[in-house]
Amino acid sequence: MGKLVEIRWHGRGGQGAKTAALLLADAAFNTGKFIQGFPEYGPERMGAPITAYNRISDDRITIHSNIYEPDYVVVVDETLLTSVDVTAGLKENGAIIVNTEKSPDQVKKYLKGYNGKVCTVDARKISEDALGRYFPNTPMLGAVVKVSGIMDEKEFLTDMKSSFAHKFATKPEVIEGNMKAIERSMQEVQGL
Repeated sequence: MGKLVEIRWHGRGGQGAKTAALLLADAAFNTGKFIQGFPEYGPERMGAPITAYNRISDDRITIHSNIYEPDYVVVVDETLLTSVDVTAGLKENGAIIVNTEKSPDQVKKYLKGYNGKVCTVDARKISEDALGRYFPNTPMLGAVVKVSGIMDEKEFLTDMKSSFAHKFATKPEVIEGNMKAIERSMQEVQGL
């Protein structure tokens, strides 16, 4: 199998981690990659911890299980750092990307001795500035593409603009706000 990248998303119901994983899968597919994007959750309600996954590869993917040793972990809600082992199985040559106003060094103390790359981005501030509300998934999507380098950034931005234009055809301000949130998070992610 060619280069296979595995990503695990940790969030809470209603924050858009599942949606972000699916958007990333769609964008990667549109650049010619083989993809998987799927959530894992039970009867949880809004606010309960959820996990979502991505596999992105240059070749056909034959694995059909959860991801136990991810290359990248995306933490959409920093309160999960103290209640969920977000670094479980995370490869040391990968990275963890956390939605927080804290610096990567400040976050390290919550990561149970993880010695790999730690990146942070303030998705709350970015989404509130760009969208007027707290939607952390859009900035986190930009941050994971920037940190992982899993696809060409320009292709990713073009695909996301097209996706948002289709989804929000009657709300051009939402398209513009989402694009600003993605672009800004790609510029502001710390720890690269």
